[in-house]
Amino acid sequence: LVFQIVAIPALLLKRNDFADVAWGPAFPLTAFGTLFLMQIDFQALDFRQILVLALVTLWAVRLFVHLGWRNLSHRTEDARYKKWRQEWGSTWIWRSYLQVFVLQAVILYLFMLPVLYVLQAPSHSFGLIAGLGVITWLVGFFFESVGDEQLRRFKKNPANKGKLMTSGLWGWTRHPNYFGEVTLWWGIWLLAAELPGAWWTIISPIAVTFFILKVSGVSMLEAMMSKRPGYDEYVRSVPSFFPKPPKQ
Repeated sequence: LVFQIVAIPALLLKRNDFADVAWGPAFPLTAFGTLFLMQIDFQALDFRQILVLALVTLWAVRLFVHLGWRNLSHRTEDARYKKWRQEWGSTWIWRSYLQVFVLQAVILYLFMLPVLYVLQAPSHSFGLIAGLGVITWLVGFFFESVGDEQLRRFKKNPANKGKLMTSGLWGWTRHPNYFGEVTLWWGIWLLAAELPGAWWTIISPIAVTFFILKVSGVSMLEAMMSKRPGYDEYVRSVPSFFPKPPKQ
């Protein structure tokens, strides 16, 4: 529903990047909306359910502040969406709606499977697997949030225009923010995994990993980075995804 509402001004203003603005907030809205529709008493939620809601909301707020607010402050559409619009030609209206806003809703549902499973599951003891999930989520959130902030500060300096960011976490992996995104969703799945019958929700972190690595994340950004000076040396010295301490 969130994406269908956002699609209206996005299509009218030719700003498909509004989908990025809605992406983060859509997750907690879906979670809390599910509780409302299922008539689940908020006071009856157990520790796992409250924790999952808190982690998803924290992730969503940070993402909106970093990405959503940035897009809203820009007067023109993000270059990725503008390129798609040009490629789609006269079919851009219906392809924008289906490929951006309808598809986003489907992807969101895939990503949310462990969260939705936790919210409707009976109370269960909080074990070692869930504890590992919290640690995994924290590692992922650290890499994503710190990596994004380091890149934001780098881009803010006009002297860095057209250059590669290779310091900080970007000296450990060429995509610390994407590594963090994938990792924290595996953490969310681990929080659900010890619940009876929850194993199949592994579809969620697998889908996140696939989309980040092969569709809208690493592969797309690598193509853009390859045009910048020093890219070949950066590839030789820094791993693409999994972090590795930089050579001294």
